[in-house]
Amino acid sequence: MHPSPRRPAAATSNPAMLLLLLCLGWAPPGWGWPRGSSRGAAGLPPNATTPISIMGLMPLSQSEEDQKSRIGRGVLPAVQLAMDQIRNESLLNPYFLDLRLYDTECDNAKGLKAFYDAIKYGPNHLMVFGGVCATVTSIIAESLKGWNLVQLSFAATTPELADKKKYPYFFRTVPSDNAVNPAILKLLKHYHWKRVGTLTQDVQRFSEVRNDLTGVLYGEDIEISDTESFSNDPCTSVKKLKGNDVRIILGQFDEEMAVKVFCCAYDEEMYGSKYQWIIPGWYENLWWESWINSSQCLSKNLLAAMEGYIGVDFEPLSSKTNKTISGRTPQQYEKEYNAKRGDGQSSKFHGYAYDGIWVIARTLQRAMNYLNSTNKHQKIEDFNYTNHKLGKIFLNAMNETRFFGVTGEVVFRNGERMGTIKFTQFQEQKEVKVGEYNAVDDKLVIINNSIRFQGLEPPKDKTIIQEELRKISLPLYSILSALTILGMIMASAFLFFNIKNRNQKLIKMSSPYMNNLIILGGMLSYASIFLFGLDGSFVSEKTFETLCTVRTWILTVGYTTAFGAMFAKTWRVHAIFKNVKMKKKIIKDQKLLGIVGGMLLIDLCILICWQVVDPLRRTVEKYNMEPDPAGRDISIRPILEHCENTHMTIWLGIVYAYKGLLMLFGCFLAWETRNVSIPALNDSKYIGMSVYNVGIMCIIGAAVSFLTRDQPNVQFCIVALVIIFCSTITLCLVFVPKLITLRTNPDAATQNRRFQFTQNQKKEDSKTSTSVTSVNQASTSRLEGLQSENHRLRMKITELDKDLEEVTMQLQDTPEKTTYIKQNHYQDLNDILSIRNFTDSKDGEKAILKNHLDQNPPAQWGSSDPSRTSKDPIEDINSPEHIQRRLSLQLPILHHAYLPSIGGVDASCASPCVSPSASPRHRHVPPSFRVMVSGL
Repeated sequence: MHPSPRRPAAATSNPAMLLLLLCLGWAPPGWGWPRGSSRGAAGLPPNATTPISIMGLMPLSQSEEDQKSRIGRGVLPAVQLAMDQIRNESLLNPYFLDLRLYDTECDNAKGLKAFYDAIKYGPNHLMVFGGVCATVTSIIAESLKGWNLVQLSFAATTPELADKKKYPYFFRTVPSDNAVNPAILKLLKHYHWKRVGTLTQDVQRFSEVRNDLTGVLYGEDIEISDTESFSNDPCTSVKKLKGNDVRIILGQFDEEMAVKVFCCAYDEEMYGSKYQWIIPGWYENLWWESWINSSQCLSKNLLAAMEGYIGVDFEPLSSKTNKTISGRTPQQYEKEYNAKRGDGQSSKFHGYAYDGIWVIARTLQRAMNYLNSTNKHQKIEDFNYTNHKLGKIFLNAMNETRFFGVTGEVVFRNGERMGTIKFTQFQEQKEVKVGEYNAVDDKLVIINNSIRFQGLEPPKDKTIIQEELRKISLPLYSILSALTILGMIMASAFLFFNIKNRNQKLIKMSSPYMNNLIILGGMLSYASIFLFGLDGSFVSEKTFETLCTVRTWILTVGYTTAFGAMFAKTWRVHAIFKNVKMKKKIIKDQKLLGIVGGMLLIDLCILICWQVVDPLRRTVEKYNMEPDPAGRDISIRPILEHCENTHMTIWLGIVYAYKGLLMLFGCFLAWETRNVSIPALNDSKYIGMSVYNVGIMCIIGAAVSFLTRDQPNVQFCIVALVIIFCSTITLCLVFVPKLITLRTNPDAATQNRRFQFTQNQKKEDSKTSTSVTSVNQASTSRLEGLQSENHRLRMKITELDKDLEEVTMQLQDTPEKTTYIKQNHYQDLNDILSIRNFTDSKDGEKAILKNHLDQNPPAQWGSSDPSRTSKDPIEDINSPEHIQRRLSLQLPILHHAYLPSIGGVDASCASPCVSPSASPRHRHVPPSFRVMVSGL
């Protein structure tokens, strides 16, 4: 045996280790063994006489700080056990394995020199066993093809060595670092995690695993939402992961960086029931204690953040109790290994080294069988570095090797070990095995549900955003619907009352048709409440979109119908009361209906254009996420349905402008007629009050509804209450007084306030319209304040009438008659003129008297010629005939035109009705002088 190029400084410090190395074939330089010699065959079976040299490359130094050397020293007892068992079973008779160890010291130059020294000075090595350090192993493995050597590693896990184009002769019994990725994929699928993030240390080993993981997850319906990497400070990357709502974090970093990562996770509160960390599981036991001092967080905080993390690593030994190729169970092997190493260093790779020796033995056995069956003249000991044929046979034989070893099922796929991956979880400051993944069967097994999640269930892979419709409360909808139904019942009762008593003078004088429109508008407004309360919790999206249009139409038409009818009635009262000229003017219900119809026509034009050009659609407004009130690991995103369109502001502006102008005009009319109290128009004052209520409540309701659009319950409650209040108060103000009056005093509206009609008074003509009576009563109401003064004047006119009649009867057509009149009754004639001026100064309240006085002025009383005029009225009174003629013309006019306004004569009589105190002559006025007040 050729001695190794360099003797470790402490090689002889441990006698037990030295003895083991000597047994394995390692010889320190200077011991005098001839180059190429082999150790004795003492203890070997008698028929095992031919050695098969295997090149062993691994770090073997005694430095306690060298982790790689500890691996090499830790696997030597397992290697010795395997070789002893193979010899005892005579598996390779007449051959036996001769493992020659070479110390690479985990240095590229030294490792490469050891390899070439073994080639040059040693025997023909059939295979290479070993390879711990990734850099040394990759350099040697890349040159194996030129030497026809197959290498089997038990500890090189770097993913780079999986490239078969670059390393075609390289095999390993230990799974690659990339072998954990299929296991991670299986775990993610098991817990239905479909959204993950990665956090990787900027080291080639970890970057390669991350890149391979990306390829594994690609196409598996699992999203890598964020990929972060760091060199020294991971806190920035951790913050980004949290900002991207990453809940499942796949980490690739060493122990030192792991401490920093979990400290940052604690600061960012990325731990607990909402997060799951999955990191490498090959860390040493109590690994955090070595690095806690280098971090700035407390130990308890670090442990709190670490609690529950899952580590993923290959399984050192199989947990199965099946017998292995050696006839021992993995548990029995572990006992023998521990006994063999004694107090020596242990390594988690010892099982893979043990199985590696068995792989070499089975490969050589398969090659021997192949040569015996195909070419009996060629033996495996004929191998040399230029024999490509035997090299290929060894390569194929190893690739086909399969058996159950202490690390599980040993099988290769493109040189990669299809091993078992274990899952551990950090629970109460210790790692507990919770499951394993068999790459051969592609099967994940969770051990008795041993995984403990800090919540009631596994963490969600993202913040579960549960969209929750802000819907109208069913109790609230039920209560307002009940109030609406009561309002509709009340409106129906008023409608029945109005129709049944439409021929009653009380109802007839208040325009029953307009009252019906008010009721109809109120019922439509009531009906819209039911539609406003229907949202996505009651109807489908398509139905809701239809309701958007229907309820807009119903409320608009209902508002216009009810408000338009009140507006029209208020306008009629205003027109009657404010008509100064008192021209004959008839305002019938047909004209009021036309006004309401015009308003509805404008509404229809606006609504039709709205529907055709830019119809209302269902839109959804999303609000900021809120925590779940029940404490679940979800976030609530409230959504709210709206009825909107592209140009919503423009259309609402048009409708509000139109309705606002009508409302303002209606309020103006109500204010102008606020003091009107007319028995015949018994609802004029109440209609004005209704207009006020509708106007004010609509303004308040529209403003508050806009401000509470994000609170559907409040908005619906306000809108519904405004509609109910406006409709109810309007109907009650219009109909309750009529109902009370009709029940208590049916004739109150048709009686005069101060004077009672006599029993002989004729009944009112049934064909007289409501408008005629209304004007008559309006004039009466306005002149009540002047009754006292007018009564005095009426009495004076009566006395004057009697005096003038007596004078006329007594005097003859003599000069004395003219002189008498001039001397005694000049003042009386001036009094008549004063009466005319008085009535003319009262703003035209009695236009009929004014017209008669204008047609027959006192200036013409003394003239027999109509064309003749005189500036002095005394000159016109020249004869008793003229006096009698003028008096007989003027006095009846005063009786029948003026006196009804002060209670002397009822203008509704078919013929002049005078008081009993009137002279007989005044009771026989020609029909041409009768006065009928037709009114407005």
